[in-house]
Formats: sequence, structure tokens, C-alpha cells
Amino acid sequence: MIAATPVTAQNKIGYISTEELISIMPETVKADSNLTQFRNALVQNAQDKQNTLETAIGKFNKDSASMTQARKDVQRTELQKMLQDLQGEEQRIQQQLQQKQQELIGPINKKAFDAIQAVAKENGYGYVFEKNALLVAPPGEDIIPLVAKKLNIKLPAQTTTTPPTTAPKPAPKQ
Repeated sequence: MIAATPVTAQNKIGYISTEELISIMPETVKADSNLTQFRNALVQNAQDKQNTLETAIGKFNKDSASMTQARKDVQRTELQKMLQDLQGEEQRIQQQLQQKQQELIGPINKKAFDAIQAVAKENGYGYVFEKNALLVAPPGEDIIPLVAKKLNIKLPAQTTTTPPTTAPKPAPKQ
């Protein structure tokens, strides 16, 4: 009797912190700077709207005594519109910031992912896991140095710590 035994290839297992990789990419520094400038412009725009509203309210309060009732009603409606517009400004700023962030970070994420795939293929890694997502895993290799080299990025100096080999002893009971 002949038994068929499946032939399995030994796959190399690697892991990487994509967050760490993306944080050291020069494109990320530029994107962060652009996002900060964009945020500052949005905040300045909101502040300008606030100042315009405050000025308009002050002018209304000063001039309302000499206005007809119809003119006062029109002015109040305009001021209420300005106030409502300003109240929705924070939400609009957040939405615009999220959209800008996706626009800036999307290509960076794609570049990082493409480099990870290329390194995995070039170096025979069958599996590459997200470093921070694993609680228990078979031994593997951190491929961030290989990916950084592929992207021509110099890794910052890191301090390595080794986990303790024994658990701390419980304090004696008294």
C-alpha cells in the first residue's frame, strides 16, 4: 500500500511594524508638515469668521437704535446665519482634515505596502505579519531593516531590550 504524503515547503515567516516603517519615511514628514499647514489655514479661516461675526454683532448693537424694525429683522437674520455657519465650522474642519490626511497618507501607505511585498518576495518570506497584532506566533524575523533598505531609508538607532528569561519571584508571605 502506497500512502500519498503531501510535500510542504518551509515558508519563512517575517513581521514588520508598518506604523514604525511609515513613521520613518521622509514622505511622512512632508505629509505631516503639509497637514499642519492645512490645519492652521482652516483654523485661521474659522477665526476670521468668528472675528467677522463679532464685528457685525458689535455694529448691530451700536446702530440698532437708529434702524427701522424691518432693517433690524434683516440684520438679525443675517447674524443668525453667520452664527449657524460658524457653529458648523469645527465639524467641517475635522472632515476636511480627514480628507486631506487620506489624500496625503494614501500614496505613502501604498509605497510601504508595495515595498513590503517586494521584500517578502525577494527574500522568500511566505508570511509577513503585522508586528503589533501578534500575541503568539512562531519564530520570525523583523523585516523592517530590509524594507527600509529597499526604500533607501536609514533606520534610526534603536535600543534593544531582551525579555526576562524567568518570571519575578512572588514576595514571601509574612
